[in-house]
Amino acid sequence: MIHPYLNPLISKYEANRDPVRALQMKKYMKNQFEFYGIATPDRRALMGAYIKETGLPDWKEIENISRKLWETDERECQFTQLDLMNRMKKNLSPENLPLLEFLITSKSWWDTVDGLSAWFVGELFKRYPDLIPSNTEKWMSSDNIWLQRSCLLFQLKYKKDTDLDLLFGFITELSHHKSFWIRKAIGWTLREYSKTDPQVVSEFVDAHPELSGLSKREALKQINRVRDRK
Repeated sequence: MIHPYLNPLISKYEANRDPVRALQMKKYMKNQFEFYGIATPDRRALMGAYIKETGLPDWKEIENISRKLWETDERECQFTQLDLMNRMKKNLSPENLPLLEFLITSKSWWDTVDGLSAWFVGELFKRYPDLIPSNTEKWMSSDNIWLQRSCLLFQLKYKKDTDLDLLFGFITELSHHKSFWIRKAIGWTLREYSKTDPQVVSEFVDAHPELSGLSKREALKQINRVRDRK
């Protein structure tokens, strides 16, 4: 049973179901998830209109609402959870970390994990840095690539506030990982930090020949783009 707050919104999604687009979206996502077939701008417009009409839910209900959205087959419902929580993320507190960990490790794929990591885990860890050591140690020690990817990505928006010792430590520990998703995340987080300090990133890549070709290409993409424009 869906949460009462969500019933009218889900009815709007159902009314806008597009079976042809749904099949295309399902194929793009490797047939892992079902879809209503609603493009992201259209879904956000439906959601925005609904929130304008009814308001945001009580934050006390966010865990129940999130879990209900995660239980729903159609992937747009998981995207709705991300957008809804993003509108309310000022309310995030340490008690929400178990929920975030559940969402990262359930129905896991890049399209949800990356937002959960950079938008919410990153926000929570920035406010409560004492949470970082024990939780990232646990996540790095796990066999779950999505928790490990979250360790790499939670500082994605930190820019000059990035803890480089922490980030470079994670990258070094995961540098031999075989997963595409870990190798891609290593390169992505280095590329993003290169917008803040390209020299540090270039020196790090040079000093770590063990990084995969994918990680190196991604890491240096921004640096090479700027160099080629000169």
